[in-house]
Amino acid sequence: MFYAFWHAIVTGLARFLFGVRFRGREHLPVEGVYILAPSHRSVLDIPLAGSVTRRRLRFMAKQEIFNGPFWTWVFTELGVVPVDRDGNDRAALKAVEGALREGEPVVIFPEGTRRSGPVLGPLASGTAYAALKVGAPIVPVGIGGSDRIIGRRFGIPWLSPVTIVIGEPIPVAPLSGTVKRSAITALDDELRAQLQARFDEARAWSRRRSVPVGRRESGQRV
Repeated sequence: MFYAFWHAIVTGLARFLFGVRFRGREHLPVEGVYILAPSHRSVLDIPLAGSVTRRRLRFMAKQEIFNGPFWTWVFTELGVVPVDRDGNDRAALKAVEGALREGEPVVIFPEGTRRSGPVLGPLASGTAYAALKVGAPIVPVGIGGSDRIIGRRFGIPWLSPVTIVIGEPIPVAPLSGTVKRSAITALDDELRAQLQARFDEARAWSRRRSVPVGRRESGQRV
């Protein structure tokens, strides 16, 4: 109930302020675990990623925010998975793996951090590793318009529309034993191609929606 309450608020604000529209929502699995893998150009991508489905999504966050019983309860109800920053990548991946094995979808930004520009940055191998370890499909999600959320029209600031494109899940079979680097590389390559395509599509739709209808109908390129 707590997650559903805040999800409704975030989703409502996303639609009202940024005119968020979704394409490909039918590709989201209605049950079972999966890894949601969005592009990352803005801090707003975090709540925007959470708005794609009513199912509770698990996010990774530093362990320090779990400060006291109240905040521990709040962030746990919101699906946040604590990660020890003083540990290593293995500890973070264990946390992701544990969340997936609990039966809920997890959000991982494959680029690792916010990037800029139309081309995806290098992908961290954690997304592919976690998927192979558990056998969770990866859903590529392109978020277009969040990098230029505030624009200008006739000299007046305005909020740019955001389009979120959800791609078909990339099926992943679980691997027993050690996950080989070759398997991670192959899955990373496929994810990069699929995510770049969805990101390009999302950016194109967002730009098209940013152009006034009259100029769009006049044949102006967008």
